[in-house]
Amino acid sequence: MQSTVLALSLSTPFLKLTQISHSKSPKLPGFNFVLGLPRQSPLLALSSSRFSARLCGSFFLSNRRGNSLKVRAASVPENAEDTVKPSGVINTLQLGTMFGAWYILNIYFNIYNKQVLKVYPFPATVTAFQFGFGTLLIALMWASNIVTRPKITPSQFAVIFPLAVVHTMGNLLTNISLGKVAVSFTHTIKAMEPFFTVLLSALFLGERPTIWVVSSLMPIVGGVALSSFTEASFNWTGFYSAMASNLTNQSRNVFSKKFMVKEEETLDNINLLSVITIISFILLVPVAIFLEGIKFTPSYLQSAANQGLNVKELCVRTVLAGFCFHGYQQVSYMILQMVSPVTHAVGNCVKRVVVIVSSVFFFQTRVSPINSLGTAVALAGVFLYSRAKRIKPKPRTA
Repeated sequence: MQSTVLALSLSTPFLKLTQISHSKSPKLPGFNFVLGLPRQSPLLALSSSRFSARLCGSFFLSNRRGNSLKVRAASVPENAEDTVKPSGVINTLQLGTMFGAWYILNIYFNIYNKQVLKVYPFPATVTAFQFGFGTLLIALMWASNIVTRPKITPSQFAVIFPLAVVHTMGNLLTNISLGKVAVSFTHTIKAMEPFFTVLLSALFLGERPTIWVVSSLMPIVGGVALSSFTEASFNWTGFYSAMASNLTNQSRNVFSKKFMVKEEETLDNINLLSVITIISFILLVPVAIFLEGIKFTPSYLQSAANQGLNVKELCVRTVLAGFCFHGYQQVSYMILQMVSPVTHAVGNCVKRVVVIVSSVFFFQTRVSPINSLGTAVALAGVFLYSRAKRIKPKPRTA
């Protein structure tokens, strides 16, 4: 039987499908795209520190009669694998471009998001809009067949729904923190994510961390504490919200290991992100209305404009923040299909440094030498943690 290989093209920010003929039909793989989880786990952890297991660069679907997925056939010889693989230089350039896009989108998201929250202090409404904008982009992708719309089974939905709940809470809490304190301080606090991962894994999964992992947590905790004591914009609401976002994000990563779905009920990572985004939007809209009321109506905006708010700039920056929010997450997942989890974790650590430094310069944030030292120590601990995860404990001899 012939089979169809759908390879991910990294030259564009979306999936490009290419059909290659093979003589044998491969076995349908399971979930190989989970972030931060072992390969046997079915779920996607969405955390940016984050959220990682090696992702499968391609997936296989049987070319059966009536298959709803349609791609344009290309005549490729039997030994085409050697010819379609990019060279090492091209692959490195692609990867560098992807990392650059990931960092730039994240920087602009934090800048636009902070600007919006400064003049429009309704984080639930802003977060709901960001999920809504992502939902619109997803609908366009599915309608144009850039990505094939999945068919969600009840068992898949039962697994995805709790992840969408904590994903929603994590992003809402992050925006609450960004609205109360400096961007640099929020990201310094979010460097505590490895601490919560280790703690929750030990409590609920019985995973004992190695001495190297525990050692790497000490500078993380100490650096965040030192930075907090000397932070000029310190606010308890912002501090607790950032800490709570760490807890929710890492709870998602840890508890998702307990869920399993049937191997044949697979979703690619982009569609999983898409489904979670749509669920998060549906969940957050009524919550935003309940907590903050309807704050995005023309009458409210006109009232705000009469008080000096530039409504046009607010709308433009809100849209740009929504685009960057969804864009940087998709690019992050595409990078995970190219590199190892540890490489992605190191890249995420560097990304946090870039975001902190760029926000300090852009917003002219006052940073004391002790505050800078605390931030540097915490981020160094995150880097050591990503390296310590590679060290496997020696098996005990009888």
